[in-house]
Amino acid sequence: MAETKVLKAQAREGVGKGAARELRRQGLVPAVIYGDKQPPVTISIAYKDAMKNIYAGGFLSHVIDLDVDGTIHHVIPRDYQLDPVKDFAMHVDFLRVGANSKLQVEVHVTFINEEQSPGLKRGGTLNVVRHTVEVLAPADAIPEEIVVDLSGSEIGDSIHISAVQLPAGVSPTITDRDFTIATIVAPSALKSSEGGEADAGDAATA
Repeated sequence: MAETKVLKAQAREGVGKGAARELRRQGLVPAVIYGDKQPPVTISIAYKDAMKNIYAGGFLSHVIDLDVDGTIHHVIPRDYQLDPVKDFAMHVDFLRVGANSKLQVEVHVTFINEEQSPGLKRGGTLNVVRHTVEVLAPADAIPEEIVVDLSGSEIGDSIHISAVQLPAGVSPTITDRDFTIATIVAPSALKSSEGGEADAGDAATA
């Protein structure tokens, strides 16, 4: 689990497109805090801080302590809007995180021990089906990554979610099937040679 980041913000009164444009001219990004059965709070954050956090990766899967004029709000970013042309941050939505909350988040998949995979050593290729997995996790224990161990994997093997050790309290949101995260596929040269041998054998039999 990552250390909770602190992001500075300030309350704002004006709402609407005009007020938002004025904030952006001042180098600020309009944002809102909502949820946890409390009224929404309109805020602004520094443009440089917003862009730094968005492009650091995992923005939508990390809980943040939002310091609004000295008051701390425990939140998770739920959405953000970028200018379609310039990729500038235009608006950010933050969801309050209450005590004992569980959240649906996308977590990055990391593969380890590739050098201990006989299939990869023979020239097989790791075919990643899912680069992220959506999980239900406690707000205070969102995993930084989902680790998939490739030790012993052979050509033709499929790694399913059931083979992955998830942290305590964390479960996949897809529960109706044992979905595939990655497969080890044969190199094209091996496919061709094995296909050729099969064809020759078939011809001899005929």
